[in-house]
Amino acid sequence: MTTQNRGSIAKVVSASLIGTTIEWYDFFLYTSAAALVFGKLFFPTNDPLTGTLLAFLTYAVGFLARPIGGLVFGHFGDRVGRKKLLVLSLLLMGGSTCAMGILPTYATVGVLAPILLTLLRLVQGFALGGEWGGAVLIVSEHGDDKRRGFWASWPQCGAPGGNLLATAVLAILAATQSDEAFLSWGWRIPFLLSGVLVVIGLWIRLAVSESPVFLAAQKNNATTHAPVVEVFRKSWRAVLITIGSRMAENVSYYVITAFILVYVTTGLNLPKSAGLNAVLIGSAVHFLTIPLWGMLSDRIGRRPVYLFGAIGMAAWSFAFFAMLDTKNSGVIILAATVGLVLHGAMYGPQAAFFSEQFPTRVRYTGLSVGGQLSSIAAGAVAPLIAVALFREFGSTIPVSLYVVAMCVLTVIALLAARETKGESLHSEVLTERGHVSA
Repeated sequence: MTTQNRGSIAKVVSASLIGTTIEWYDFFLYTSAAALVFGKLFFPTNDPLTGTLLAFLTYAVGFLARPIGGLVFGHFGDRVGRKKLLVLSLLLMGGSTCAMGILPTYATVGVLAPILLTLLRLVQGFALGGEWGGAVLIVSEHGDDKRRGFWASWPQCGAPGGNLLATAVLAILAATQSDEAFLSWGWRIPFLLSGVLVVIGLWIRLAVSESPVFLAAQKNNATTHAPVVEVFRKSWRAVLITIGSRMAENVSYYVITAFILVYVTTGLNLPKSAGLNAVLIGSAVHFLTIPLWGMLSDRIGRRPVYLFGAIGMAAWSFAFFAMLDTKNSGVIILAATVGLVLHGAMYGPQAAFFSEQFPTRVRYTGLSVGGQLSSIAAGAVAPLIAVALFREFGSTIPVSLYVVAMCVLTVIALLAARETKGESLHSEVLTERGHVSA
């Protein structure tokens, strides 16, 4: 790779990373707020766990909108380009998050409050459904074949980066405010901060050039007018592999970063800072290790690294809760950190691995649809199922078994997939069964 090309890919990576960090900040901010304050402010009940469960239901609504966003953004991303859709997704996400910061609560407007909150959550989910596929694609399609795993892993860092930022802001507010002040108005600050972050993200994202792979396909009339139809007709197997591969990654992530906040406060009666600090430190380590897993996938393959993460997560799901039960802050931090590092082994190679499953003409659609359909079956319900299992059995063992079951599904999907390390994204012919020449 020449110095000029290196500078170009570095610019694209930076823009994608900053943009995805901002969008995940918005999305995860809701997750943390649902665990900490939304139950009390928008769904007041006599049972704290019931209020939290209702708050997580609106959290799940955001996931229901993600496949719709993936379809819409994927369709136009495969027809008019990746860049325009990435700018639009950032505007939608930032606008809905800022609006949450000025919402009236249940005490002020009654049932209208949770309705408005749910509608804004739908907009968030719709925007994120189109963001992820476009962000990883524009990097994958700018980078070279030999180092795609490394370069494409950087937008993946936006998830822990956004979570890190959201958790850090909440942790600072929790440490500097009384519980009463935080519940009254302090929780609004991080939502309003999103407006400033969006302006920064737009300025950076507008300076990025369109994907050269897409431009080449467009020049050669290799695009399609109906990418959704073509995905399900010719690339259905890749969609199923994408869905299955995300099950363990999605579920484990939300158990570690969202359910932990519920469990340490409601189950262990610890201050919310115990969970927030664990997620904060774990996310920092997670951020740093994701590119290392992506780099390793360039050397030994996508599947071996991904399989290590899925199998390791299945084993860690039991140790994770045993360590939380010690109520020792250092041990709780270690539990979350190791769990997130294992998650990174799945998340690091994921962007390149999924991008390499689809031809250029339907890549945005295929990646978005497969990735976001799995978000309903996995991420949307993970905190809900975890809270419900804990509430029903009074034990975390069923939660661990739930994570293990998802890891088994992911291992099966990975074993059914082909290794794609080093493949060219310019090729419009995929040899995998279920694909045909474009």
